Amino acid sequence: MPPQLLLYGLVVLVALVLIFILAKYFGIWIRARVANAPVGILNLIAMSLRKVPPALIVDSRITAAKAGLDFTTDQLEAHYLAGGDVPAVTLAMIAADKASIPLAFDRACAIDLAVKGTRKTVLEAVRTSINPAVIDCPAQHEGSAPTRYIDAVARDGISVKARARVTVRTNLDRFVGGATEETIIARVGEGIVTSIGSAPSYKAVLENPDHISKHVLQKGLDANTAFEILSIDIADVDVGENVGAKLQTEQAEADKQVAQAKAEVRRAAAVATEQEMAARTQEMRAKVVENEAQIPLAISEAFRSGNLGIMDYTRYKNIVADTDMRQSIAGDQGGSED
Repeated sequence: MPPQLLLYGLVVLVALVLIFILAKYFGIWIRARVANAPVGILNLIAMSLRKVPPALIVDSRITAAKAGLDFTTDQLEAHYLAGGDVPAVTLAMIAADKASIPLAFDRACAIDLAVKGTRKTVLEAVRTSINPAVIDCPAQHEGSAPTRYIDAVARDGISVKARARVTVRTNLDRFVGGATEETIIARVGEGIVTSIGSAPSYKAVLENPDHISKHVLQKGLDANTAFEILSIDIADVDVGENVGAKLQTEQAEADKQVAQAKAEVRRAAAVATEQEMAARTQEMRAKVVENEAQIPLAISEAFRSGNLGIMDYTRYKNIVADTDMRQSIAGDQGGSED
């Protein structure tokens, strides 16, 4: 192959590469240049080699530049490679700057990575810091049965139902590593239960429901959380059932069942004792019969030994007959009187 033809082929190849680069990156490059946020062609090519979308980085840099913020492409690329949401961080930085809230780029990136995988975004965190949000307590979760009230029992045994609305503002300095809304709701619910439980009567709660919010606010429930509690308002208070009376009734029923069980034990013991005494009576009667059976033998032995004569035996029989007659007469008289 002639060297001249090889040179022409090389020139054509270079031209094609340049045309491809211009076709792919020229629009992005000129857009950044016109927006006064220039990015070099070689930098755009390097982004593609690092599998970073150049258009996303350039558009985010243009948005920040138009808002008066200066982000380098290296900062935006680093956050993208870390798995962050570059447009959300850019908009959050702009919102914080317009609201005169000090927020460093690195902290915004950290917040964005912290909320990754949740329903929150760094932009929502900054907006909540600007415009406080209202949280229902108890929380109303989607797809589950609604829990309208927090139930607590006053010292007089009457149940009181309460529902609160908590106004919070995001604390950006504590957002990374701070507890979330669920912790705020749990702490407020615990404070409401404690406040109602310490009330002497349900009437005191109904008369001054603001005592609940004051008592809860004094506990510093926003410690180590990502929020700052601005106010706790009791939205609704209602009277529930008489838990104390219900518990007393159940206790009385349980005591009655225990007493019945003990009485049944005593009755069974008495029946067993009665049966035992009847058996002992039969045993004693058997012994009497056995002893009476020895009398004829003793008489016979007395005759043989000469200790009993015929006249003595005759007097004995007369006495026995007389005794039987008297018992028979006494029995007939008793029956006629009945």
